[in-house]
Amino acid sequence: MDPGRWSYVAVLCFVLIGCLWLEFALRTRVLVRTRRLLASLVVPLLVFYAWDMYAIASGHWTFDPDRILGVTLPGGVPLDEILFFMVIPLAAILTLEAVRSVRGWKAGDEA
Repeated sequence: MDPGRWSYVAVLCFVLIGCLWLEFALRTRVLVRTRRLLASLVVPLLVFYAWDMYAIASGHWTFDPDRILGVTLPGGVPLDEILFFMVIPLAAILTLEAVRSVRGWKAGDEA
C-alpha cells in the first residue's frame, strides 16, 4: 500500500499524540466519562457526515484518492473523514479540560 494513503490518518495520529497525554498527566477524566464523551462526539459526527455527503454529491467537496485510505462509506465519505470528526473534537475537549484543570476554571458540571 502506498504510504501517501496514510497522510490523513498520520495527521490525526499526530493530533492525538499532541493532546492525549493531557488525560493522564492532568487527570482531566474526559475518557472515563464515556456517556458525556459519546454525546459530545456523536452529534457533531452525524451533522458533519450529512454535510459531507451533501457537499460530495453536489461536487463542492472532494478528497484526493492518493491521500486517503480508500475505504469509502455510504455517501462517498472516506473513513478518514469520519476519524477526523472524532479526533478533532476529542482533541478540543481534552485541551479545554486541561486548561480548566490548570487554571481552576469552573463550568458548573463539577461533581
